[in-house]
Amino acid sequence: MLALHSGASNPLKFSVPRHRRHNHNSNFSNLGNGHSHSHGQGRCSCLACGRHVGTPRSRQRNASFVTSASSSKVDFLHIDDFSRDDIESMLSRAAEVKERLKTGDRTFLPFKGMTMSMIFAKPSMRTRVSFEAGFSLLGGHAIYLGPNDIGIGTREPAKDVGRVLSRYNDILMARLFGHDMLLELAEHSSVPVVNGLTDYNHPCQVMADALTINECLGSVEGKKWVYVGDGNNMVHSMIRLACVIPFEFVCCCPPGFEPDPATVQRAKDAGVGTVTVTNDVDSAVKDADVIYGDVWASMGQKEEAEARERIFEPYQINETLMGKAGKNAIFLHCLPAERGREVTDVVMESSQSKVFQQAENRMHAQNAVMLHCLGL
Repeated sequence: MLALHSGASNPLKFSVPRHRRHNHNSNFSNLGNGHSHSHGQGRCSCLACGRHVGTPRSRQRNASFVTSASSSKVDFLHIDDFSRDDIESMLSRAAEVKERLKTGDRTFLPFKGMTMSMIFAKPSMRTRVSFEAGFSLLGGHAIYLGPNDIGIGTREPAKDVGRVLSRYNDILMARLFGHDMLLELAEHSSVPVVNGLTDYNHPCQVMADALTINECLGSVEGKKWVYVGDGNNMVHSMIRLACVIPFEFVCCCPPGFEPDPATVQRAKDAGVGTVTVTNDVDSAVKDADVIYGDVWASMGQKEEAEARERIFEPYQINETLMGKAGKNAIFLHCLPAERGREVTDVVMESSQSKVFQQAENRMHAQNAVMLHCLGL
């Protein structure tokens, strides 16, 4: 077991076995603040440093049509690019706007007259519908650009896509494979870029998770949040949330499927929350407030599904496992779920399961993120 506690003096070091199969397309160890980055091509994009992060100024309606990236724009690329106050403010705004929409109020239209292009290298039901519906409900117009519409990184470089689309739009959302491509897109866009997912992280999903935990358990702070499965991009975003908000995060995974070690080290250096990486299911889930699951083979790994199923079988989230968690524990899953594999149908349909509330909260959390990035 690897445990990280704030104030720990020894640096975390562990090797990643050769058989781990994450789609890590970037040098993730260089995604920290305050030092140079190589991002896989010996080029510093510096966006992971959060140089564009701050309190946004009032939005000028013609700001989309500038000729170069603005130093004052606010991108949403990594969750810990923002302060705890920023994150909690966005979550509070998400709850407020959600309440207005749930009560049928359609008078709040901050995105009226605005457009957003949504770039999809990876398809997704939840990401597309939650962004498109959310932006529309608040008065804006969203444009879907599928994998064959742009060919970002193949037909046209990400930097050119960023320069062009930011002249037509007020904000961009991108759901991509390589994290380097997202950083390049954001670097060359003159309007805010929101990370809809990369192989490295998924900050919008974790904002929805945090909103759901707030609704069900009062707050994220002080809770024990246990992820059971592959140490993937979801885990990286959870770890980076622990760099900002104090809670106990545990990643329980089979040997060889641990999360990126530099991201784990980042949480230790931040000294805010605690992060533990373990292979022991029983100790991991004991007294947990949140049990979190994800598919064992993500998009791009389906050819490994059969081999992974044998490795991950002891990590299935079932009634026995949930019974070892805290008595008021909730179950979350970023979806889609492969019922009968990483989670049983009984757990998915149980009263502890909040996965559909969580899925709805994607839209509300993302609305708040976009409002923040646009200074609205």
